[in-house]
Amino acid sequence: MIDEALGILRRNNYKVTKQRQSILEYLSNFQHHFIEVTQVDAYLRQLYPGVSHNTIYRNIEDFTRMGILEAINRPTGKCVKYQCDFQNHHHHFICKKCGRVQEIAVCPFDEQVKQQLAGCTIESHVFEIYGICAQCNARLKKETERS
Repeated sequence: MIDEALGILRRNNYKVTKQRQSILEYLSNFQHHFIEVTQVDAYLRQLYPGVSHNTIYRNIEDFTRMGILEAINRPTGKCVKYQCDFQNHHHHFICKKCGRVQEIAVCPFDEQVKQQLAGCTIESHVFEIYGICAQCNARLKKETERS
């Protein structure tokens, strides 16, 4: 997966630096969970104490723009995760209990929405469903039965 991301960097005329590769290696562990950008920043500053916050945040923004990372805004701040599918447009179900992310292959953005926005240029969209995943529901059910 990292090789594909490195290829995307090269195709966009970005140098593959140790810091960029470290960001990708770290975030490749987060394909199914969003993590706060501050966590990525803290990790990178441990590896490279001289790297600036600005450099880390700028790379994260660039990676998001290129489709290597996916980003969402939460009340606690911006969160990112490694792109789970570089090839296909998709959306997510996000568990509010454990944070696990499941890919939704179907896009609910249909022709009716496009018709309502006639004359507009749609550049992107995000569709996320929040709830409790099957594993957490099963755990909660067992806990309730024991009580």
